[in-house]
Amino acid sequence: MNSPRHVPVPADGRANDIDRKALWVVSERALPTIVRSCVSCRSTRHRPTGKIRVNANHKLLDVWLLICCELCGRTSKIPVHERVAVRALDRDRLLMFENNDPAVVRQLTMDATLARRAGHQLDWAGTWRLDTDLPFYDLQRADAPPLEVIVRFELPAPVRVERLLTAGFGLGRPALRGMVDSGRIRLLLPVTARASRDFRFLVVAAPLPAERA
Repeated sequence: MNSPRHVPVPADGRANDIDRKALWVVSERALPTIVRSCVSCRSTRHRPTGKIRVNANHKLLDVWLLICCELCGRTSKIPVHERVAVRALDRDRLLMFENNDPAVVRQLTMDATLARRAGHQLDWAGTWRLDTDLPFYDLQRADAPPLEVIVRFELPAPVRVERLLTAGFGLGRPALRGMVDSGRIRLLLPVTARASRDFRFLVVAAPLPAERA
């Protein structure tokens, strides 16, 4: 993203007077690796095959996401629905399962709830990149106007806030921590937290005065 883009996001609190906004997007590069033991080799890394298997037994259905071992190529199954009544599934959703819909494969692969239920983990390394739409902003200027940065996620990759900010501003960790500690960067969540959903933060010229009781 090379040109500044102002995003009409409702502001709150002290952000009401801020007219400079920037959009950062955590963009998808790849699906996460599915981490579970392979029964045929020592590998623990799997990728989705792009297929979903639906098995009907009278009025009951089993639905599995098919995955493939990266090392030996063995195909295995992740249970999505087991012994579920046909009428319990939305018809359109069932058709998507039967047609190996890519959007459903993507959603199931990234589903943390499904991962917990099925007993595997997700490795998000290499799945994202940060695209910044940041107008020129001199962090060293004492009189720099306030800036609101909106961070949006295209995928639910858990990324440390500190990592996003150092990458977005091109700062080292000590410099970033100094700006957070001094109030130059104002966050609603800890800098050490992992975020996977949209959030925003402010950059101000100097610490805002403390509110009076």
